[in-house]
Amino acid sequence: MIISRLPNYPMFGVRRPFSQVERVLRDFDRFLEGWPGMTQGALSAGVFPPINLSEDDGKFIIRTELPGLPADELDIQATSKSVSISGERKIATENDGVKYHRRERESGKFSRMLSMPSEVDPDKIEATLKNGILTVTVPKAEVAKPRRITID
Repeated sequence: MIISRLPNYPMFGVRRPFSQVERVLRDFDRFLEGWPGMTQGALSAGVFPPINLSEDDGKFIIRTELPGLPADELDIQATSKSVSISGERKIATENDGVKYHRRERESGKFSRMLSMPSEVDPDKIEATLKNGILTVTVPKAEVAKPRRITID
């Protein structure tokens, strides 16, 4: 029952307005846990590659896991407000008669677009790929860098 409070009925505790909906969603997640192929997070929008975005005073650092992808098959594009990383993950296929017991590695094209928290200088972006980790160093634009003001 969605409506759990009757008019003019005293409430002994304040309830959150969507608590019943949250309960139904939790019950539904619990129901799906036992189904084959439904692991934790399987219903969420899975993203490949996973990305970390960090920042210091002068730059942003994007790190992403791209095991097995050569650098020449990646495309990195940037504007003053965003960085895009795209490519294609290719996984060798098995024979037609192969039966999988577990298949978690997916193949196909991917594209990740990151909106940067402040303006960046796209002409000075550098990228390195080492041991399957892509590191993109994105310098902040001069207008976005913090400035120390001296007091006279």
